[in-house]
Amino acid sequence: MDLLSLRYFEVVARHEHISRAAAELRVAQPSISRTIARLEAELGVQLFDRQGRHIRLNRFGAAFLRRISHALAEIDDARRELVDAAGLEHGLVAVASETLLSLTEFLPGFRARYPGVEIQLYQSTAERMVQQLAAREVDLCLASQPLTGPDLHTVELVREPVLLAVPAAHPLAGRSDVPVEALAGEPIVTTRTGYWQRALTDQLFAAAGLVPNVVVEGDELAAVQYLVSAGLGIGLIPAMSLRVGTHPEVGWVRLSSPDSYRTLRLVWREDAYLSHAARQFRDMIIEQLSGK
Repeated sequence: MDLLSLRYFEVVARHEHISRAAAELRVAQPSISRTIARLEAELGVQLFDRQGRHIRLNRFGAAFLRRISHALAEIDDARRELVDAAGLEHGLVAVASETLLSLTEFLPGFRARYPGVEIQLYQSTAERMVQQLAAREVDLCLASQPLTGPDLHTVELVREPVLLAVPAAHPLAGRSDVPVEALAGEPIVTTRTGYWQRALTDQLFAAAGLVPNVVVEGDELAAVQYLVSAGLGIGLIPAMSLRVGTHPEVGWVRLSSPDSYRTLRLVWREDAYLSHAARQFRDMIIEQLSGK
């Protein structure tokens, strides 16, 4: 039973799909199938139930996965800790965020202080962040929705208003604040389901007894105000965007709902090893963003 076989099994078990596992691992499907078959022969039990081309993790596989995932995570943490202690590299920190716009004010200062640190950034939904933390794919997550799971530690960084962005010529552009009820039937530009902006849009409209008329949905929050400026609709934007930069053809209006805000949180695993680089990133972002 070698380490590579266990890693193959973990990925296949996570996807319950050979071709998706092969794509992630960047190996041929037959190689993965042979590896899983050898592992099952060595263990003396089937780890998956097979129905044609479909596979499902069975109770033996689920029990094995719980043990293997913990063991592989410990091995990965041990490797990172040794490399960090030996000073074999300047460091690496992997961060996931629902929108990379949240990091634009912070990154220049961190890069200037720690120019040798390699930074990996991922744009992820809240659901995907939980998976990345569980798999040790990232060290830290910046989330505007609560992340739940075992051994997760959360620090609240920013609680800020969420504003309504409207085209400059829109009738609402001259208003100081508007109720959510005034948005009935308005075309909405937002992110797809899974991101905080869409979750807040759905929440506010539901509380007002409305269904949002979504005409544009995407993955990047930063694109919303530019689509609004083009006259495609209106959308929710965090107040942070006003500091980063705004489009001249967009008007900004406050919503009178007390729930029109977002809370930005920093999340990491308490049971995972954080490299020196990751700890510096964590401490610096807490210091800088929590003061805004």
